[in-house]
Amino acid sequence: MGISRPEFEYLRKFMREGSAIVLDEDKQYLAESRLAPLLIPEGFPSVQKLLERMRGGSSSPLHRKVLDAMTNNETWFYRDLAPYDALRTEILPQIIKRREVERRLNIWSAASSSGQEAYSLSMLLLEHFPGLSSWKVQILATDISNAVLERAKRACYSKMEVNRGLPIHLLAKYFTRSGLEWQLSERVRSMVTFRLMNLAESWPDIGSIDVLMLRNVLIYFDVDMKRQILARVERVLSKDGVLFLGCAETTLNLSDRFERVQYGAVFCYRLCR
Repeated sequence: MGISRPEFEYLRKFMREGSAIVLDEDKQYLAESRLAPLLIPEGFPSVQKLLERMRGGSSSPLHRKVLDAMTNNETWFYRDLAPYDALRTEILPQIIKRREVERRLNIWSAASSSGQEAYSLSMLLLEHFPGLSSWKVQILATDISNAVLERAKRACYSKMEVNRGLPIHLLAKYFTRSGLEWQLSERVRSMVTFRLMNLAESWPDIGSIDVLMLRNVLIYFDVDMKRQILARVERVLSKDGVLFLGCAETTLNLSDRFERVQYGAVFCYRLCR
């Protein structure tokens, strides 16, 4: 039994109001595939019946689970690699030099999903910038999904996940085998703070950010929400900080407050001076 048009329109409205994510009209198949794993645990014979129950009631744990399930949690260690090379060779050395007096570094992994991006940043610092051990370093990782944040905090990954982008020498150095999974070391985990956050809502005080990883996030929002988010980025990004977007994302026609800068094979954004 497929999803009826009224139920799908309800889901689209629910996602837009709850997360500002725009679910296209032709994405019924996506809803079916992402909500199917909830059917047996929640006791529903079909996605249609699940949505009927949601539509007939007020906010509940089921609503939260549906929002979590519909959120795209695609991620992997050292995703695309080029941003990490740019951070290692040019961006972080420059920022660190300018922060020698205050000895502070703030990095934010927005929409961090199950933690691979934030932990990749943590391993990058441990491997290449040992002098930061005496600094105040914060890697903040945020996501809209409670479920993936809890999984990120556990930092236990499957063989497929550690084989996807993670260099073998880092697997050997920072992970230990735990049954069928690989457990990340406390040394790496302790550098990351996880926090529930909806980017489409008002942002809490997170301080001044030196490196902001907002990759493959804006593509899920409409133009107005993209502009709102970039305006908020402008307020939290340090004057010499850098913003990373996904390969298919840009600030063009959304904000005139950012300039695009190229480091090797990757582009990032700085506030216009």
